[in-house]
Amino acid sequence: MYLNELDQYDSITIQAHDNPDADAIASGYALYVYFQAKGKNVSLIYSGRYRIQKTNLKLMIDKLGIPIEYRQMQAGPVSGLLITVDCQYGAGNVYPFAADAIAVIDHHQKEIHTSKLVSWEIASNLGSCSTLVWRMLLDANYPVNEDIRLGTALYYGLYRDTNQFSEICYPLDMDMRDSVHYDRYIIQHLRNSNMSLKELEIAGISMIRYIYNSDYHYAIIQAQPCDPNLLGLISDFLIQVDELTTCVVFNQLEDGYKFSVRSCVKEVRASELAQFLAADMGSGGGHVEKAGGFIARRQYEEKYPTLHSEGYFSNRMNEYFDSFDILYAEKMNIDTSDMKSYYIRPAVSGYVEARTLMPIGTKGVIRTLEGDIELEAAEDMMILVNEDGRVKVISSHEFEEKYKVLGEHCNLNLEYKPRLRKLTSQTTVSIMRHMNSCTYKDRIQVYARQLERGIKVFSNNIDSYMVGRAGDYLVVTCDEPQNIYMVEKILFDKNYQVID
Repeated sequence: MYLNELDQYDSITIQAHDNPDADAIASGYALYVYFQAKGKNVSLIYSGRYRIQKTNLKLMIDKLGIPIEYRQMQAGPVSGLLITVDCQYGAGNVYPFAADAIAVIDHHQKEIHTSKLVSWEIASNLGSCSTLVWRMLLDANYPVNEDIRLGTALYYGLYRDTNQFSEICYPLDMDMRDSVHYDRYIIQHLRNSNMSLKELEIAGISMIRYIYNSDYHYAIIQAQPCDPNLLGLISDFLIQVDELTTCVVFNQLEDGYKFSVRSCVKEVRASELAQFLAADMGSGGGHVEKAGGFIARRQYEEKYPTLHSEGYFSNRMNEYFDSFDILYAEKMNIDTSDMKSYYIRPAVSGYVEARTLMPIGTKGVIRTLEGDIELEAAEDMMILVNEDGRVKVISSHEFEEKYKVLGEHCNLNLEYKPRLRKLTSQTTVSIMRHMNSCTYKDRIQVYARQLERGIKVFSNNIDSYMVGRAGDYLVVTCDEPQNIYMVEKILFDKNYQVID
């Protein structure tokens, strides 16, 4: 969906979900500013049983001059186009005003039929709806990064919806965080206006009642209804208990369950655990030590109609720890006698010399789906991007030894195109725009075995692991037995050929 598809409507109402949070207000405000600049008759509303009460939200609205208005549920239909933002029309958390036409912009799991909508954009991989609207404004060539007031709203929306950025996992969220201009004094004021005395009481009461598992050293706490960011505060406190290595704190919202995850051991990445807890019912992500997620109520009740939430989180935590073995590659040699031999099928990758993107000696960060890669441009440094968007930095000597140049510009169809940010100037360079094509010179032979259960592999990097699920493949390169890695089944079937 592109915003210019909605230009045909002169009267536009933007509706945040009932009892809106900072992300709903920010993304709704961004759409309001855009359509107002287009000369549309536009309004920003919310409805439901409660008016906005939280101090930080009132401050946000006042400091940034956001023209959001409460609309009575009895007010009747709206004229023209209705856009629900940070929610989906027909879901339980937004009052369904009738309208001539309806569109949806949201970042949660899809939970409605879209046949009644004139247009919709749902990106459940993003940490905030603010990020989604930011991207849509960029696609519409709107100068969103030059508007400090708007940038402040979007920045705070992402900040709040990702628990102070601790749950950011998708690179586009990071791009927005790093790109918008914002008023740091307003943000500082909003940061220090987050908790009420009532929420302080909720935090204290919550920590009295907990579930503790002595086998796996985790704890679970269900908090009373509260601002979701309070969950992060409770989990930060909880993980400091000496018997604990991981913990989950959650609460129930009108539309589902919000949860916060913490880990203090390298064998459990909080982001991976959060994804596991939300699998097929929501979304989860974050960082190594801090993460969080959301489980949609409708999907949960369909899948677990009789299981209470504490039972679910306890069962899933046990399933997680029971589901994998741990392999430290540096401490053992893999027995390849029962593994089949495969060739890696030739595939096209993109390559570019680092000095083409920035001067030698310049420090930068390459943003990818798998995380950020820090580097300092060197004379012999090459940057490669494969068909899956994975980035590898190698020497020109290794490149000449293993790859051959195909001679044409590389145009890969990627979910997210890696970008380079120069740390000195804070400017961003498109890597793909400068890339040419290459492929392996020779066929690379490997040993591989399909996994019957999950595994975590610590290879050369002892501080991080690769995850393989049952059905994925454990791969060992023939000429480097210590080079052990995991390949998802769908990618293995596509890129590897068995040697008869």
